[in-house]
Amino acid sequence: MPPPPSQSISHHGPTVPKEFLTTFILITSCFALWGFANDITNPMVAAFQTILQTNTFQASLVQFAFYGGYCVMAIPAALFIKKFTYKAGIMMGLGLYAVGGLLFIPASHMATFAPFLLAYFVLTCGLSFLETSANPFILSMGSEETSTQRLNLAQSFNPIGSLTGMFVASNFILAKIDPTSAADRARLPAAELAALTDSDLAIVRLPYVVIATVIIVMLLIVAFTKMPHGAVTDETDHSLKIGPSLRRLWSQAHYREGVVAQAFYVGAQIMCWTFIIQYGTRVFMELGLGQQAAQVKAQHFNIVAMGIFLGSRFVCTFLLKFIAPGRLLGLLAVAAAILTLGVIFLQSITGLYCLVAISACMSLMFPTIYGIALKGAGEDSKFAAAGLIMAIGGGCLMPPLQGAIIDLGSVGSLPAVNASFVLPLVCFIVIAAYGYRALRHHA
Repeated sequence: MPPPPSQSISHHGPTVPKEFLTTFILITSCFALWGFANDITNPMVAAFQTILQTNTFQASLVQFAFYGGYCVMAIPAALFIKKFTYKAGIMMGLGLYAVGGLLFIPASHMATFAPFLLAYFVLTCGLSFLETSANPFILSMGSEETSTQRLNLAQSFNPIGSLTGMFVASNFILAKIDPTSAADRARLPAAELAALTDSDLAIVRLPYVVIATVIIVMLLIVAFTKMPHGAVTDETDHSLKIGPSLRRLWSQAHYREGVVAQAFYVGAQIMCWTFIIQYGTRVFMELGLGQQAAQVKAQHFNIVAMGIFLGSRFVCTFLLKFIAPGRLLGLLAVAAAILTLGVIFLQSITGLYCLVAISACMSLMFPTIYGIALKGAGEDSKFAAAGLIMAIGGGCLMPPLQGAIIDLGSVGSLPAVNASFVLPLVCFIVIAAYGYRALRHHA
């Protein structure tokens, strides 16, 4: 029996028409740039625990500040690009990104936690502008029928930046900071502790200053490149019309549910990639490694996870030619939930393997939820994109909660770091439900 029309996969011209190819390549490079920021930051939770002697909950406030910027700036970004253009939004995003990176200079000299949180917040205000602009711009570069496949293709380059960020974090930050534990640092004389802290924060500062310089160069390239308007969305109408747009969007169940599913997805992704270090550190310390060596080895597993994520993204983009987005999303979410059960209940290195394997399932989720939710948004796509970027706020709320669970030490017979992965498990169940509903009712 053939699938109903809403589930069939049809071809409507090339994924990226020739007239958009140069712009597509340039905007796609921005996906790698924010991937770098995301994944150099996740290991900083462990780094700040050591350098500034915080507990897991306090250190996870890095994620609260980082993803809070996405949430706070999404609507202003949508208003900005509605008033101007996608290109203007991308330039504003690159500018704020660079400013956030440069704020690491005064933050490292102040040697307290709050200025770093401010730097992360400003940096991700820029990322919010970038994602609110770039994702719908990519969707608009061709027919709506190929939009989800096109966004998956562009998002395939996000993990390249992520892998670079993880590599830098592992080899130029975690491996270079002094191995003295937070507990031992607390017993050092004040002058010796201050010198050690300054040295380690200089190590943290350097990659952010370097990437800020790269971003400034990218900003200049974008500024001097002429870009066509999107083929699907109208960039000549700059009237805001906020109320009617929000009412139309709210009336669409696949959009409302997509915002919820996206919030749970981002929360799951950040938890799985942030706390893989704590999970792996526990495993490797039980195998006899010291804390710093265990952290570095755990970060290597994080890099492997991102490599799997990257490869799976290209595979899933190909599979979307033959499998409806909602079906593939639901199947991968169920697989991720099963692997998460292994993470929770298997206390050996096998549990770590399960945690790494979850990345293969997650690779499809963000762009596919995004594409399903924005289908049919038309002139409302900029505000619709803002809602989906605000949903990234799920990444600022859930990691501190998981960090608080980890600080318990144990939950029943389970190590608390294992038990804390019940939160990603709930997230994957929600995503599976959205995929099922998308298949049955929406896309």
